[in-house]
Amino acid sequence: MDTMLTSGTDFCLRLARANAVLIRRFDNALGSHHGISFSDFQLLNHLARAPAGKLRRVDLAERVGLTASGVTRTLLPLEKIGLVSREADPRDARVGFAVITATGHELVSNASDVVDLVSREVIRSLAPQQVADMAAVLGGIAGMNPTNS
Repeated sequence: MDTMLTSGTDFCLRLARANAVLIRRFDNALGSHHGISFSDFQLLNHLARAPAGKLRRVDLAERVGLTASGVTRTLLPLEKIGLVSREADPRDARVGFAVITATGHELVSNASDVVDLVSREVIRSLAPQQVADMAAVLGGIAGMNPTNS
């Protein structure tokens, strides 16, 4: 058996497991403190960081690794509770924007404290350089760059 394939497969399996563990920890903490999931937090966080608090749905989908229809389905409950709204592009009716509301901004700001706390717990045993190196590796795997991070 090819050792590169085995170690690559092992790496990907460990990465998937670590991802599942992290999401579960974030979901539990965010759900109990703020009533949202980590997926909700990610969408709100990207919108809060975007210029004018809005992104095209396709751009938001790229940033969180979902399809455009997946983002639309995920945003619906957030729209119903007033955390995000929809905005049409005045130049192209086919283009839709997701826009964070003032309530959404407040929630993501408060929820960021919980995410920061869980994040610090997760990496507390790692050296800063290990965290930086792993962040670079994971960003490369995810195809992240300054426009889609």
